[in-house]
Amino acid sequence: MDRNDLTPLKAQHQVPARLQSCHTAIVDGYVIEGHVPAKEIRRLLTERPSITGLAVPGMPIGSPGMEIDGFTPEPYDVIAFTTGQADAIYASYR
Repeated sequence: MDRNDLTPLKAQHQVPARLQSCHTAIVDGYVIEGHVPAKEIRRLLTERPSITGLAVPGMPIGSPGMEIDGFTPEPYDVIAFTTGQADAIYASYR
């Protein structure tokens, strides 16, 4: 569903400002924030960890949907987050 303003959705699902990006989705109860690779979403749905969701903050070049010809992919992390707990690296892309 397209929305003009994702701020209420991010607030409702407690996506921390430091992890926010341009896209927010709810997938089987998990929050997916930003350009998270499908591989990691499938892993999340298989493993079903006790977390709020996954995030790729910003829009790193080379992340899904951000591939740009002539630009070197940037390293980025997929962050697992849970309200009230420390973030953890779920996967790294280098």
